[in-house]
Amino acid sequence: MPSVSDLTRAELERFRNELFEFLSIPSVSARSEFQDDTRKAASWVVETLLSSGLEAQLFETPGHPIALGEWRGAGPEAPTLLVYGHYDVQPPEPLERWTSPPFEPAIRNGRIYARGAADNKGQLFLHLKALELLLARDGELPVNVVLLAEGEEEVGSTNLRPFLEAHGDRLRADAVVISDSAMFGPGLPSLLFSLRGLSYFELRARTARTDLHSGMYGGAAPNAATALARLLASLHDAEGRVAIRGFYDDVVEWDEETLRGIRELPFREGSLLEETGARGLVGEKGYSVLERLWLRPSADVNGILSGYVEEGAKTVIPAEAMAKVSFRLVPDQDPDEIARLLSEHVERIAPPEVEVEVRELHRGRPWRARPEGPYFEAARAALRSAFGRDPVLVGEGASIPVVADFERHLGAQVLLVGFALPGANMHAPDEWFPLDHIEKGILTLLNFYSAL
Repeated sequence: MPSVSDLTRAELERFRNELFEFLSIPSVSARSEFQDDTRKAASWVVETLLSSGLEAQLFETPGHPIALGEWRGAGPEAPTLLVYGHYDVQPPEPLERWTSPPFEPAIRNGRIYARGAADNKGQLFLHLKALELLLARDGELPVNVVLLAEGEEEVGSTNLRPFLEAHGDRLRADAVVISDSAMFGPGLPSLLFSLRGLSYFELRARTARTDLHSGMYGGAAPNAATALARLLASLHDAEGRVAIRGFYDDVVEWDEETLRGIRELPFREGSLLEETGARGLVGEKGYSVLERLWLRPSADVNGILSGYVEEGAKTVIPAEAMAKVSFRLVPDQDPDEIARLLSEHVERIAPPEVEVEVRELHRGRPWRARPEGPYFEAARAALRSAFGRDPVLVGEGASIPVVADFERHLGAQVLLVGFALPGANMHAPDEWFPLDHIEKGILTLLNFYSAL
């Protein structure tokens, strides 16, 4: 019988073809015109699980379906592992910024370029193939496994929480493994100890029944764009802190051991400038860049729309203005409390001639882990075996809202083991995933099962 490593290499070309097939499905969960394609991606996951030897089925939700696979041949006394991923992807726009079409996967310079290559189809695919290889070689798995792939992670996982509550007994697990993050750098495998939460809002300002002629009414009529701009500017003070009263009241300070570990990571600010193309870095004074990205909360304007923005001139005073605003949260900030504080801030700042509506769109709680225990040590050993060095412990500034839900509803330890790299353009044009991480990622997961 060939070794796991030999078998993986022999199958790499087939794996690439199958991954390209998966990536070619435009499963954009945020847009209704892709609804059939999103279902097609869910069915692709189920068919792959069935062909590998797991029991699998689609569960309908009020939104996109959930794909669930199960292998319980290890018996009721054996541990159970829950593997989570998502098959939905972000909208690909702006299309003109892609070097190759977003749903026509391409390989350039050792990278796979496609929407979903890193977030999260490419990383979910690693788990699917690891299970397939183990069952093909051994005819069994060393533990019971449940694989759950949802289709709404990019729109807030609205229907996953009710699914967890309704099927808690079926999903009960000793540990949850998620690959939906990045390594700290090339050749630096990573295990995550924290995620920021999310509170995401839409702000709408109104000042009149309709847009007004700026010559006839300029200087007297209120301007919705100006009013909203002032409101957005009020979200930060001159020191880069969020200027909403009470915003930091529940922020937990981190221990010195964690802070020392962050300081010892091989990081330089210039690498972030190169990665982003930004002219300089900003943020809360008194904290390092990694502390700002991982351990401190933040507020950002994600989009603004108002008035006339087409070609040529149209001199109007906008009657309406809209902005999307997100807050990244840290332990122990609560999305409910942040929504209340923002509403109070808007009511306090907005002038009486401007009506401002605050709509909450998405939310997710922050997460903090203790990097210890047998599952964590198994993951550490697996990464060391595949990458040739011990993993580093890192935080993540982004949000995976379901992580806190898994801990709360299932009582299971969550392991975040990602295989993307910094600068992978998740949520941006030319998203990519390292070609050689198909093999290294699968080997890591195979080693993880062996360690268990």
